[in-house]
Amino acid sequence: MSYFFNPRARVEHLEHVTYYESRQPGLGVRYLAAFDAAMTKVCAAPLRYKVEFPPDIRRYRLPGFPYNILYRLVGADVEVLVVAPHRRRPDYWRDRV
Repeated sequence: MSYFFNPRARVEHLEHVTYYESRQPGLGVRYLAAFDAAMTKVCAAPLRYKVEFPPDIRRYRLPGFPYNILYRLVGADVEVLVVAPHRRRPDYWRDRV
């Protein structure tokens, strides 16, 4: 199984990389490594993680960073809807569904 980004989620994801790299060289790379490891786990067992928004939007908490990856299955792939900060308004991304 593989994953793909909702176009707006991709932009946010890249903004996170840029932000962390600007704060400390190498931190953006660490964020990317954590994200890649998370998506490897999600793609290996996408139904394992909690349904956050019924009926089918699931959440994976990104270890080491203050983000939740919200995703859903689309056919045989995982669509990343948002890499949402824990403290941002919770439903700002809902129009992506």
